[in-house]
Amino acid sequence: MSTMRAAVVKADFVIREGYEISQTELRTRKVREGNKVWKNPKLVLDTEYPKPKPGRGEVLIRVKACGICGSDIHFIETDEAGYMIYPGLTKFPVVIGHEFSGVVEEVGEGVKWIKPGDMVTSEEMMWCGQCDPCRAGYLNHCILLNDPGNLEFGELGFTHDGAMADYVVVKEKYVWKIDSLLDVYGSEEKVFEAGSLVEPTSVSYHAIFNRAGGFKPGAYVVVWGAGPIGLAAIALSKASGAGKVIAFEISPVRIELAKQMGADYVFNPVELEKKGMQPYEKILDVTGGEGADLHVEAAGAPEKTLPQMQRSLAIGGKIAWIGRAPTEVPIYLEIFQVRRSQLFGSQGHSGWSTFKNVIRLMAAGKIDMTKIITSRFNLDDVEKAFERAHKRIDGKITIKP
Repeated sequence: MSTMRAAVVKADFVIREGYEISQTELRTRKVREGNKVWKNPKLVLDTEYPKPKPGRGEVLIRVKACGICGSDIHFIETDEAGYMIYPGLTKFPVVIGHEFSGVVEEVGEGVKWIKPGDMVTSEEMMWCGQCDPCRAGYLNHCILLNDPGNLEFGELGFTHDGAMADYVVVKEKYVWKIDSLLDVYGSEEKVFEAGSLVEPTSVSYHAIFNRAGGFKPGAYVVVWGAGPIGLAAIALSKASGAGKVIAFEISPVRIELAKQMGADYVFNPVELEKKGMQPYEKILDVTGGEGADLHVEAAGAPEKTLPQMQRSLAIGGKIAWIGRAPTEVPIYLEIFQVRRSQLFGSQGHSGWSTFKNVIRLMAAGKIDMTKIITSRFNLDDVEKAFERAHKRIDGKITIKP
């Protein structure tokens, strides 16, 4: 049997006191709320992991670049009781990694549109295409994807082996070609780096344009959090004609990256607080008292960001919510009524040609997400890469097998 290197997350299955788990979750270990059952997680590099083989309709990809996502970090980080922080769908052990690109090495029977040698990336949400939500166009909310009893569908790197490895297998229907990026980047290495950033960029694109309906050119956009998702939101907003892009971030490195990606103003909320100011006051100041036409929450800190957003919504303003946090916060609905405002929850990136449009923007040179890569590691050093990731001093850390 052929083997490969793979970064695997393992954890103990210990049900948190007070959590009512279903019998199906107990049987399959595919659980909806990972932070309620997975304890003492750890990341290990397995150098003799079984190399996957493509089945019917599947594609074997040799991974060339794979980014570390905030979700990956939350797999390893724990609360005081030892439970992992990530609150969503998971099934361990699993090879992590879902922001990736590579070259097709082999295709299974029935594959029609992808061939060996193609440079590709892939969606992470593994949707069925047949349930009612999928047929209605809501691929990111596929019933079978989220069904603990169904082990065929789920999320790459969460419930199914992902791409922080030498090889990964995915179904052809999730794969997108990135060969068009060669013209703008000139080298395959840069193409693969850009390709690994299509997934996180698509998360922002989906939130801003599919869920929240976008904005008119000239609109004022505020982005909360300048991690990879927030940085993508800044780049996409600037490329789409935002009049002003305002960002809030506490990391010095990411503050500079936000400026590089096109933010007109970047403020550190901690420094503002020291001066006796609140973020919403800065927004109103910069926008001449009008407020934000679109807020993008990519920080996952609702207890801190929502009050500020509510105080700085323009009339007709919108909130696109991407950040994940297992936290309940009060919402003041009166503001949404009198400001004619709306809040749009957003999950995932699939559907509506999102991947295709992001790749087109990259190929046209409208956005260059490779600027956010600040550290690169070989797969052999994946544990060192995660040690650095925990410090949150990078824009994006990329693993290059």
